[in-house]
Amino acid sequence: MYACEPWKGISSGSDKIDYVKFERDKLPAHVARLHTFLRLLLFLAVVASGSFVSDHALDRLFPHASATSRFLIRDLNDFLTVLLASWFMARVEHRRVSDYGLPWRRMFRRDFWFGILAGFAAVSALVGALTVSRVFSFKGVALHGAEIMKWAVIYFLVFILVAVREEFRSRGYILTNLTELLGFWPAALATSLLFGIAHLGNRNESWIGASNAALFGLVMCVARKRTGSLWLPIGVHAAFDWGETYFYGVADSGATSPGHLFNTAGSGVDWLSGGVVGPEGSVLCTLVLVIMWTLIAWKLHPRSQPLPLDPPQLPGQSM
Repeated sequence: MYACEPWKGISSGSDKIDYVKFERDKLPAHVARLHTFLRLLLFLAVVASGSFVSDHALDRLFPHASATSRFLIRDLNDFLTVLLASWFMARVEHRRVSDYGLPWRRMFRRDFWFGILAGFAAVSALVGALTVSRVFSFKGVALHGAEIMKWAVIYFLVFILVAVREEFRSRGYILTNLTELLGFWPAALATSLLFGIAHLGNRNESWIGASNAALFGLVMCVARKRTGSLWLPIGVHAAFDWGETYFYGVADSGATSPGHLFNTAGSGVDWLSGGVVGPEGSVLCTLVLVIMWTLIAWKLHPRSQPLPLDPPQLPGQSM
């Protein structure tokens, strides 16, 4: 019955055949790597074409949308495009979307809420360090009554969307594929560098801010490798942004928004205070991220579902 199924028994933990593992086991290493690279190009082509079509469709459907609405629509559309492309690649590779870091059964469960606590603790430690350094001060409460809860909930939902979109786009299929092509650390460095460069497109962004964004991306790659999913990074990302924009009322990657809980002010040299970039533009943010990395490496033990396979060995290479 199974004589014509040479890949039987090779799976990703589900009832589906893990075609990537089959390739690694049955094909020459250089051929398996070429196939992996071609699948990356296919994924990027699907994302690019999907984005082109959907962006033009949304421009026609919502020609008079406000800037806020456009932001939310763009983020949701971008996530759905990457999700659809990942689903397509899962069909090609005989995998599940969960193999790319987004297992639905773990959605908003322990890892996510631990990430929420860790993210808010990190941004609070950063604000505390800025305050102790006398480059940051509180100027009073900006919201009162029902407005406090209203804006807290609005920003919480918004930043969950932002975090899911950015984490899955930067550290989902692409990180999985590049890890199989190059190994984890080269893949993590490459995706994190691109994440940092992308932040240079933000208004008022600085090189320190972009470098911290790249370092943040690297820390989140390590968190995904340790936990086996993106739900902890999503929680950290959402809470960090929520803390900056809503709770402490500071600039987030150079952008300020209304509806923040506290009125605050920064002063002093930009490399220490962050300047118009906000706390992410400070060297103290670099220190906080290094501490976060150390704690993740120290406290989080690898899960049973690791980040994907290292690349196959080429002839002449040693383990």
